[in-house]
Amino acid sequence: MGTVEEALKCPICQDVFTGPVTLPCGHDFCLTCIQAVWETDGSDAGPLFCPECQIFLPSDLTLEINTNLQTKVKDFITSRLSTAELRTPCRATQSSSTIHCDHCIETPSVAIRTCLTCDASLCEAHAQLHQRRSALREHTVVEVTGDPLSLKCREHRDELKLFCMEERVPVCCLCVLVGTHKNHKAFQLHEACADFKSMLETTMNQLLKRKSEAEHAIRDLESLYTQTVKSAADFRERISDKYSRIHVVLDGDERLMMQIIDAEEMYMTEWLEAQRGVMEAQITEIDGLRASRKSLLRETNELRFLQQIAAQNLCEPLDLAPIQEVDKDLCDLEKLRTVERLVDDLSVALSQHFPRMWSYLSSPVLDSKSAHPKLEISQDRKQVSWRQQPVSEARSPQPYDSQYSVLAQESFTTGCHYWEVIVQEKPYWLMGVTTGPVDKKDAPSQSSSSLGVNNTSWCIYHADGQYLACHDTQGKQLSVGKRVRKLGILANLQKGELSFYDADSMTLLHSFCVQCTEPLYPMLNPCIDVNGLNTQPLTMFWIKEPWDWQGNTNEGNE
Repeated sequence: MGTVEEALKCPICQDVFTGPVTLPCGHDFCLTCIQAVWETDGSDAGPLFCPECQIFLPSDLTLEINTNLQTKVKDFITSRLSTAELRTPCRATQSSSTIHCDHCIETPSVAIRTCLTCDASLCEAHAQLHQRRSALREHTVVEVTGDPLSLKCREHRDELKLFCMEERVPVCCLCVLVGTHKNHKAFQLHEACADFKSMLETTMNQLLKRKSEAEHAIRDLESLYTQTVKSAADFRERISDKYSRIHVVLDGDERLMMQIIDAEEMYMTEWLEAQRGVMEAQITEIDGLRASRKSLLRETNELRFLQQIAAQNLCEPLDLAPIQEVDKDLCDLEKLRTVERLVDDLSVALSQHFPRMWSYLSSPVLDSKSAHPKLEISQDRKQVSWRQQPVSEARSPQPYDSQYSVLAQESFTTGCHYWEVIVQEKPYWLMGVTTGPVDKKDAPSQSSSSLGVNNTSWCIYHADGQYLACHDTQGKQLSVGKRVRKLGILANLQKGELSFYDADSMTLLHSFCVQCTEPLYPMLNPCIDVNGLNTQPLTMFWIKEPWDWQGNTNEGNE
């Protein structure tokens, strides 16, 4: 009871609401209390504000009584009065105790009926007698109760024969004629019961239909789950097979180029060995000629010298063919250079597709210290959602409010960075980047920044199928054909570009030119939950082993 009573107290007067009104921000106050505050703190022209959350309100705001809350207050007061009366000593005991007939004086009998007109409990015999007497026949006799006053109007002590349709409470005839329910639309109890029973039956049918729809939706979800797992396995197998074929082609091409290099090397070395053999044979022949002539020069007998000259046909000067110089052009490695050029062409062709945007994929963790108090951060700091809170029926806030944001712990100053956020069918969300504080201790103040409405933040806002690119109070409506399930954000700080993509199809949604020297922080805003329709979280897309393209490229160059 204490918790209910606290919920029905005005924050200003600290008493149960009197004429409660609900502000657009969802906070409730007594009509006279909030008027007194505004008359004290401001002029009639404004500005108006909520004493609880300090949010400014329109100066032409019209206050209307929250009838639902007023009914709850009246029910609470009635319940409290009933409890107080039951606690006071009286002749009747609690309903769980035995109730005796008020007319059986000497021998008490158990009562089975209660006359509301007489305020008397009756046994079976006196109840029959009550009904037979013509003077008592018009009395209202009901099932026995230990508290007949609960079935009567507490203001007029008359029977509750009518039901006020405006305030949804049983009333007596005097309440409708001269009491607080004067001029209210009232039905007889059996008419109101018939209407509400019909409504409840309709509601039961609707609930049954909704249950059937929910069960059908669960079956569809289970089917989709099975289909998704199977499809993922099929895609994984097909893509792995495609990469295997690519590997086969690349491996075959590499083997071909290596074989060409090996063959070119073999034929070139064989030709060089053959040329070397020719040169070595010429040297051997020259050495033989020199040796024979050297021995003739040692001959001292002139006759024998001339006879040997004539016999060996050495009378004429030796006519030797010139030694052919080695033509280095014949050893030109042009074919090897052609092979290298072909490999370079292949590398250029592949580089048109690499690195992929996903090569820069990172998964920043959220800084819980920078989160607005009404946001809930998951334990792994990969999810953010609107904290589950009861919302007044009369409250109808706009889902978008830039202050309900959280920063990522990591900031970017140089390089190329890409991250994805899963939104699925979430009807409202806001995401982008903003210049964060240099000192992390200032992060909580940054969470109150107006994302997308100043010149140091860039974002996309989604509202029930509509997309808006926002920067510096300017908004641009985007034409998006298919609903985005994952939003991809690419920050290319070398080029000064910030691009937003449909991360599933890698379709560009919008691109900003970002000229900023301060660190940029990813920022997420799950937006306010309205009637339980926007409770889904924003989730950072994460992979186990992200590919470090820059690091692997450097290793390859080395």
